Amino acid sequence: MADPGQFISDLRLSHFRSHRALRLALDGRPVAIFGANGAGKTNILEAVSMLSPGRGLRGAGAEEMARRPEALGWKVHAQIGDHEVECWAEPGATGRQVKIDGKSAPQAALGRILRMVWLTPAMDRLWVEGAEGRRRFLDRLVLGFEPGHAEAALAYERAMRDRNRLLRDEVTDARWYSALEAQMATAGEMLATNRRRALARLTEAQADATTAFPVAELALTYPDDMPEDEAGLIGALAEGRRRDMAAGRSLTGPHRADLAALYSAKAQPAAQCSTGEQKALLISLVLANARALAADRGAPPILLLDEVAAHLDAVRRAALFDEVTALGAQAFLTGTGPELFAELGSGAQALEVIEAEGLSVVQERNLP
Repeated sequence: MADPGQFISDLRLSHFRSHRALRLALDGRPVAIFGANGAGKTNILEAVSMLSPGRGLRGAGAEEMARRPEALGWKVHAQIGDHEVECWAEPGATGRQVKIDGKSAPQAALGRILRMVWLTPAMDRLWVEGAEGRRRFLDRLVLGFEPGHAEAALAYERAMRDRNRLLRDEVTDARWYSALEAQMATAGEMLATNRRRALARLTEAQADATTAFPVAELALTYPDDMPEDEAGLIGALAEGRRRDMAAGRSLTGPHRADLAALYSAKAQPAAQCSTGEQKALLISLVLANARALAADRGAPPILLLDEVAAHLDAVRRAALFDEVTALGAQAFLTGTGPELFAELGSGAQALEVIEAEGLSVVQERNLP
């Protein structure tokens, strides 16, 4: 059973994606959600992900989440321990608003109430796609350890965007650049430090665990020898202005970081592993992250595992469920049929989602 301060006991959705209205009473056990493709299972997980900083499970804009054709905006309400959390977007809004215990709050404050980790089918190509996807994956893990990471990332992106505008306009006056580069360097050092600390915690959590999933050796890499300290970054940015102007963008900084992973048992880069091995490495990192957060905070994070069971054989599926149960985490898992979650038995709440006349309908069930 999850710690009372770290699980959602009451979840309400209004006009969110395919769900016109939904209310779930939850008790901290894993939640197995099953139904046909397109029924609205993932929409529940995405709604839960709105209770954490950032753009959520699918990286969608706020306006995309409103139920169609009404387009009335949407709302997610949750009771998390002693805290009441509300997230919503008005019609046509480009961002969401947040209230915690009846008071307006920034998104970053969500990370101080609830830690959350997720895995989706879209992440299956993580090790073979571009560095941007791995960087987003890493920063999502970092947020669990350092909620302030989101604010540092926002400050860095804002300053870099203004610097890039100067570069494209071919401004040469150094005074225009200095203040922006100082802001980038201050935030950039924090980003790099947070990322390395998180990787160290993940490495420790993998080493200390008995698990059926492979261990990955992790490293933070850059396309050049980028300094990570503030003074070094200021110097590198100033020195690179001419090159950056030719490119029309900033070519040095933590925005170019990459996450490298090596399958330890085979000493093989993750990109060269089989599809099944790549998936197992991803699950291993998510579980390691959950173990590390549980050790740091005394309670595990919420896990959102979308269609994860369908990609595992029976042995690994049982191993995953055993680890989730041992963590005591409230995990939301989706799959096409109840048989995928049979090993959880009475240890989980089960929900069936069906599509009826364009609406998602949710019913409580028992697992076989």
